[in-house]
Amino acid sequence: MLEVLDMAPPPPPPPPPPHARHHQGAAKGGHAERRKQPLQSSVTQPKAEPAAAAAAAVLPEGGKRCGGGGGRRRGGRGRAKAPPGEPRVALALAPPPRTVIGPPVPSKGLSFCRRPGFGTVGARCVVKANHFLAELPDKDLIQYDVKITPEVSSRTVNRAIMAELVRLYRSSDLGMRLPAYDGRKNLYTAGTLPFDAREFVVRLTDEDDGTGVPPREREYRVAIKFAARADLHHLRQFIAGRQADAPQEALQVLDIVLRELANQRYVSIGRSFYSPDIRKPQRLGDGLQSWCGFYQSIRPTQMGLSLNIDMSSTAFIEPLPVIEFVAQILGKDVISRPLADANRIKIKKALRGVKVEVTHRGNVRRKYRISGLTTQPTHELIFPIDEQMNMKSVVEYFKEMYGFTIQHPHLPCLQVGNQKKANYLPMEACKIVEGQRYTKRLNEKQITSLLKVTCQRPREQEMDILQTVHQNGYEQDPYAKEFGINISEKLTYVEARVLPAPWLKYHDTGKEKECLPQVGQWNMVNKKVINGCKVSHWACINFSRSVPEATARGFCQELAQMCQISGMEFNSEPVMPIYSARPDQVVKALKSVYNIALNKLKGKELELLLAILPDNNGPLYGDIKRICETDLGLISQCCLTKHVFKISKQYLANVSLKINVKMGGRNTVLLDAISWSIPLVSDIPTIIFGADVTHPETGEDSSPSIAAVVASQDWPEVTKYAGLVCAQAHRQELIQDLYKTWHDPQRGTVTGGMIRELLISFRKATGQKPLRIIFYRDGVSEGQFYQVLLYELDAIRKACASLEPNYQPPVTFVVVQKRHHTRLFTNNHKDRSSMDKSGNILPGTVVDSKICHPTEFDFYLCSHAGIQGTSRPAHYHVLWDENNFTADEMQTLTNNLCYT
Repeated sequence: MLEVLDMAPPPPPPPPPPHARHHQGAAKGGHAERRKQPLQSSVTQPKAEPAAAAAAAVLPEGGKRCGGGGGRRRGGRGRAKAPPGEPRVALALAPPPRTVIGPPVPSKGLSFCRRPGFGTVGARCVVKANHFLAELPDKDLIQYDVKITPEVSSRTVNRAIMAELVRLYRSSDLGMRLPAYDGRKNLYTAGTLPFDAREFVVRLTDEDDGTGVPPREREYRVAIKFAARADLHHLRQFIAGRQADAPQEALQVLDIVLRELANQRYVSIGRSFYSPDIRKPQRLGDGLQSWCGFYQSIRPTQMGLSLNIDMSSTAFIEPLPVIEFVAQILGKDVISRPLADANRIKIKKALRGVKVEVTHRGNVRRKYRISGLTTQPTHELIFPIDEQMNMKSVVEYFKEMYGFTIQHPHLPCLQVGNQKKANYLPMEACKIVEGQRYTKRLNEKQITSLLKVTCQRPREQEMDILQTVHQNGYEQDPYAKEFGINISEKLTYVEARVLPAPWLKYHDTGKEKECLPQVGQWNMVNKKVINGCKVSHWACINFSRSVPEATARGFCQELAQMCQISGMEFNSEPVMPIYSARPDQVVKALKSVYNIALNKLKGKELELLLAILPDNNGPLYGDIKRICETDLGLISQCCLTKHVFKISKQYLANVSLKINVKMGGRNTVLLDAISWSIPLVSDIPTIIFGADVTHPETGEDSSPSIAAVVASQDWPEVTKYAGLVCAQAHRQELIQDLYKTWHDPQRGTVTGGMIRELLISFRKATGQKPLRIIFYRDGVSEGQFYQVLLYELDAIRKACASLEPNYQPPVTFVVVQKRHHTRLFTNNHKDRSSMDKSGNILPGTVVDSKICHPTEFDFYLCSHAGIQGTSRPAHYHVLWDENNFTADEMQTLTNNLCYT
């Protein structure tokens, strides 16, 4: 018989007076239990770094009606134990055999929450948004099917064929229409063509494909056939709020029309366009450069159609002579001598797939795609020049054929074109073709350089956006004019509100027991954490050669003192002298320190490991976290060398707060929480979830995606969080292990999953079962809304039902998006009272009108103060709400959660 935890709720206790509640919370949350088992055999718990990172964009930035910056949030440390006999959820381990629960059958009646009204809380203000009003055309939009024979896979070639067709036939057969083409099978016109179906013949010279085969003229047959009429009436009805579903076909047509000219001018990547002419490219190092570009998308909003324009930058391969590209990667001194095998492999990886053009033949600039690198240097390479297999060296061939003397015969040749037929090109005779996006992983130096390029202050970004709109010249765009689309060149002025920051409660033994953050900031002066942890056994490893032992020891003493000042019971002395190690000996060092401490403590275990890292530490940080988390079951805190040499009280205070949370303490709680006055949270036991899926980088085809879920483990404080992680299928966005069942030979069908375990953990921690669920879900694109809601809401309900037959607490499901392109700017950049120190909008700024959805419950909230660059507000979309939040309740709760 399956053992299920009794979820029957005990009667809720009467609310104690505020001072009594505070002491009860302190007693209960003072020293959370910490298990020291490695992750392989334990539920992953909210050590702030992995668990809070998983929910960093969900709860800290945080949101009906449907039937049926503040500071960063700190997660709790108490580990959520799985009940006896239940499987543990473990990272990177194969799950037990199970039957996957599929999503429920989609219901045609399912609709997202309608807006319950507009918020009123907060000081009113006006901000500017990078949305540009687009007037709907009054012309008929007609769709035609396109079939090109022989079939072409390249959109670039398809567009070239269609451009030639329009050039040849526009004034005759096309009736002067200027069509917009999606590069595949759809052609759109403003009004009908003079025919329903017709076939055209187009001749086009092939683009040089880099195989070495001379381009030839090809003949294509292009069949165009009437398909449908795009009805703009439904789009107007949707914008006016009289229709529930957005007519995607009409929006797609308008988007294609407005992208047609940009496709001809710029390099298109996704919804963005790039060019070296928009802004001077900046070098990123190792043969790469950043190209500036812009993102463009048409969106239906409350004010009508809006064109969202945002600045963008990405990495391109610098169009250098190949020999210079190699010198940038290896250094000029390296290429002056034969390449070692390791360097040859490094260059081969960097150049494979890159398109080059030859420079040794005057105006003949044949293009080739690099397929590899020769293992031999150029002066050793020979090849047959005729059928009699007479051989000639590459050096002689280039001298006799082109009068080209190879200056670096000690370097290998590029292999280009067809692998079956050897085709060698000396590096110095080739130049990289411009406009090739770099798709491999950037190194740390390149990432830093790219971030510097993209990090713009708000005023600069606003000016660049306006300049981009002006340069795009939509009023002169022949396609926009053809279809009757007018784009405003002015930013949209939007009414906004600045929500008040919440009062925070600290420990009564500090001089300041309560605190009201100012402009998203506050400090720990005269304050003590509300629940301080106890750290008796800790050690330090110094991985930085530049940090002397005495300096490291002084830093550790200062940090220990700050932890004590902040309200923690922190031992002043480590269990052993500071251990120095090289970064390449990280595994040996961590295990040595762990075992030495274990022997010294005679059975007791090390509780905390401090690690001093070089400022540029490459994979070291990740290695430390992986080993401590998965092998040793050890809490770690990393500190960079620059902070060790230049110790600041603010830095020490921030690190001490991180340590307190990781070790099971709580730094602060909302004053409203301990006074039982948070709407739709304080009245009944409420659990708040945050969930996200992290996907591997582009090019990593075999790595799994990692799903993470955190959930509050205290009530009414909602401050401490437990977390679970699991590996799932590559790039799978639906969280597979929210709820699962599998067959056990002894126990039969067993139920489990992350939601179920966190609900049980909440019940154990608070003594009550959750009677309300608020679920913040990060990282979901608009196209995935229905799928994610159907699958994951179903998983939540099944997890609840598995604990108790009729247990179905009301659920509010909020999608949080950070990867969007809406930016908000202050109305007056000279008014210091309307912005923070960085020139960004004030923390707590919320917008729920004009640029938001015409009918659904969504809003933009910038809950944090800016540090550098332009702040990005989080976009919250309440897809499902059985708790009937008002706009003010949802926006205020979401903003306040960012401070705990």
